[in-house]
Amino acid sequence: MIEAKNLSKWYGAKRAVNDITFSVEKGEVLGFLGPNGAGKSTTMRMITGYLRIDGGSISIGGHDIEENPLAAKAVMGYLPENAPLYDDMTVSGFLHYMAKLRGLPDRHGKVGEAIETCFLEKVAGQPIHTLSKGYRHRTCFAQSILHDPDVLVMDEPTDGLDPNQKYEVRNLIKRMGERKAIIISTHILEEVDAVCSRVIIVNNGELVANELPADLKQRSPLHGTVTIAIAGKGFAEISDRLNDVSEVSKVLCMSEENGLCRVRAFPTADTSDLSAKLQDAISRSGWKISELHTEEGRLDDVFRSITTSEGQAK
Repeated sequence: MIEAKNLSKWYGAKRAVNDITFSVEKGEVLGFLGPNGAGKSTTMRMITGYLRIDGGSISIGGHDIEENPLAAKAVMGYLPENAPLYDDMTVSGFLHYMAKLRGLPDRHGKVGEAIETCFLEKVAGQPIHTLSKGYRHRTCFAQSILHDPDVLVMDEPTDGLDPNQKYEVRNLIKRMGERKAIIISTHILEEVDAVCSRVIIVNNGELVANELPADLKQRSPLHGTVTIAIAGKGFAEISDRLNDVSEVSKVLCMSEENGLCRVRAFPTADTSDLSAKLQDAISRSGWKISELHTEEGRLDDVFRSITTSEGQAK
């Protein structure tokens, strides 16, 4: 549904986007990540037709965004980061206006559905200038789905929302992602975990990762490590015991307080399941395990290693 090929963009002598290629199909929610200045916003704006493409092409639902922009935009919904709205309109009035601009035949029905979907019933009659940031963002979200588009492009979709609202919106994105092609740009890595089926990362204008979230986590230095907490034993004693397990490469102390010692054991390169081996070794010692879990890996570690010179130097 979204296909970007060899995408490039120049700002004077600076190449902001350098030969990026990716696609998003129906049933996918793609997380689009990158540090500030990486080319993320520029790419999003080219996808939506807001910026001219200097090299390559973008197809939305089979329509070239530059050669046939009206057809491409007709199948796309767009939620910008700053939620531009008409402050003197009410929420309902704004959505009716947007539905009229899109030429929707059943404006009242579509507006009612969008208000209900985005939890706007309580503020539907309020002027937009009286809304909180969260409700403004949800109003802009509502306009992006009025026409039930096959493609959704969303920039920071939970910006300004409280934790309950974020939970609701993320669940909504996951449900819509079952039948739409969705791309979301976000700085919130927990959001990637919550809703995204695939992740791409851009840095210095280039595509540096295009993987499943689970595969990205495997790049984390914490992937496969095991956290163990044992009461009544000190770090030195625990470390000696765990280092006797051949699949352990090292043991680090995380905390030691109130009679509880928490350690992290790192696996050797050829170990896939360290947890069971450690549990067996500790059980033979007769020690009581208060906590034991295996780390999947952390996206923030991977993001930092890919996008910073400090991380790349490690």
